[in-house]
Amino acid sequence: MLRHEFQPGKLVAGLFLTAAGAVYAGDSGGLWDTPWFVGAPLVVGGLCLSGVVAAVARAVRDRGGT
Repeated sequence: MLRHEFQPGKLVAGLFLTAAGAVYAGDSGGLWDTPWFVGAPLVVGGLCLSGVVAAVARAVRDRGGT
């Protein structure tokens, strides 16, 4: 298997999208009651945070190479 670069931005995005899916899965399974407006801030916040993490990781990677 070929090795690839670690991309922490994609990891953060995946964690937040998985959390959003788990929240709505729990709601549909009857474990708890989730308001309709919880998903958008969770997804948008996770995508914004993943963008920041990706930018920082790229800056660190570019600076470390010189």
